[in-house]
Amino acid sequence: MPTSNPAYDPNNVFAKILRGEIPAERVCDSKHAFAFYDISPLAPIHVLVIPRGAYTDLHDFISRASNEEILDFWKLVDKISAEQSLIPSGFRMVSNSGPDSGQEVPHFHVHLLGGRPLGPVLSSQKG
Repeated sequence: MPTSNPAYDPNNVFAKILRGEIPAERVCDSKHAFAFYDISPLAPIHVLVIPRGAYTDLHDFISRASNEEILDFWKLVDKISAEQSLIPSGFRMVSNSGPDSGQEVPHFHVHLLGGRPLGPVLSSQKG
């Protein structure tokens, strides 16, 4: 599992959760990923899925992670979607990447949101 990434901040909140320094309400986990409930949910179901490796964003994850890590991560996302009963009514999967997206934690992660109608993805603001 690659861990050397000079752009990665090993003191980000998700790294601390993975090390057990900050508690998180576990949903489930796998060899290469961990899922937990968001502490400030934006929907009735709001789960975060993070890889165990030190990846800053989706591009970093896809570029540097092993095929086993990538498959394991996305299989866990699918498993959670099914176990949280998100598939029948639909859900939103969000992953911000970089400053223009509003990414707050520099550790690749996916938000799974559902449990109610979520409305449009973005406002109609232009500019």
